[in-house]
Amino acid sequence: MKLISVVSCSAVLVGTIAAAASAQPSAKANPLRVSLVAAQASSGGFLGAVDVTVTNTSNHTVRVPKWELPSDAMEAKLFQVSRNGEPVQYEGSMAKRGLPKAEDFAILRAGETLRTTIDLSGSYDMSKSGDYVVTLLSPLQHASLSNGEMLKHDNGLPMTIQSAPLRLWVDGTDMLAKGGSQIMKKPPSGGGTVVNGVTFVGCSTTQISQAGQAVVDARTYTENAKGYLNGGTVGARYTTWFGAYTSARYSTANQHYVSIDGAMDQSGGQIKINCGCNGSEYAHVFPNSAYEIFVCRAFWPAPAVGTDSKAGTLIHEMSHFTVVAGTNDWVYGQAGAKNLAITNPTNALDNADNHEYFAENNPFQN
Repeated sequence: MKLISVVSCSAVLVGTIAAAASAQPSAKANPLRVSLVAAQASSGGFLGAVDVTVTNTSNHTVRVPKWELPSDAMEAKLFQVSRNGEPVQYEGSMAKRGLPKAEDFAILRAGETLRTTIDLSGSYDMSKSGDYVVTLLSPLQHASLSNGEMLKHDNGLPMTIQSAPLRLWVDGTDMLAKGGSQIMKKPPSGGGTVVNGVTFVGCSTTQISQAGQAVVDARTYTENAKGYLNGGTVGARYTTWFGAYTSARYSTANQHYVSIDGAMDQSGGQIKINCGCNGSEYAHVFPNSAYEIFVCRAFWPAPAVGTDSKAGTLIHEMSHFTVVAGTNDWVYGQAGAKNLAITNPTNALDNADNHEYFAENNPFQN
């Protein structure tokens, strides 16, 4: 296969992703430079892999949550991929996360470069021939310099690492022969046990009880959220989580909750709670594999209802499914979600945590 064209360069760009302002000072500039180039296969063609380098150009050590950097195990939607001008769906894992702990950070010392080869065909369907454009785009929420400066702007927006677009031709027949788009897809989980209309996989009796109650509580939340929006209410509850009112954005929010509520109300075993996850996150899903939710370690100690609850976690994850609302994870946490609504309402409407917090409505707002 011949590679028709490849365009790549390094870039240091600030982001458009919002997060909470904090007491810590903001960095004057983003010290992370990123480059993205096509990795040639042994045959000399392109089979979906890209080489990514991230360099710390500052005189300080930089700490970045590991899931915000490309790695062998894709833990988030870090790349924007299109084919012939149309978005290519992400098929990897999307998770709800809490505040990162010390072990969750990658450390880049002054002048250090991280080099990684990523097989994009494991998380994006590249089995169709065409002109592809690939861009690395990742918000740097909670990233900081060793002098205490946060990688954010004065208005609270996190900086981002963003590559220049990488343009290339992909021959889908070669990708199919390779067996692409198989690496990061949802692992098989078996049939499971249906209890009260919900399927449970690998769950203990106690876990079935707690997760089953979370489904019931989530249904109450989504019914309330849907009713609020169906009534045309534009109070503090709406503007806190979705920003300034426009009829188009309000209509989008309304449709999202109609879809989320409909998905949560399914009672024929379609909702599958998988207790086999041992990750530190609350939960994760594979957005094209409705409606299986992998609940993880942070899920079990979470409160049943309220902020960052078990019920809210299920709503967060349900919103990720492509057939529901297809949300992303631009920022995590109430502070970040509130700031996102103020500074970028469009992204707030595309952020799973904003959907969760609107539904949880804690503290209560009208």
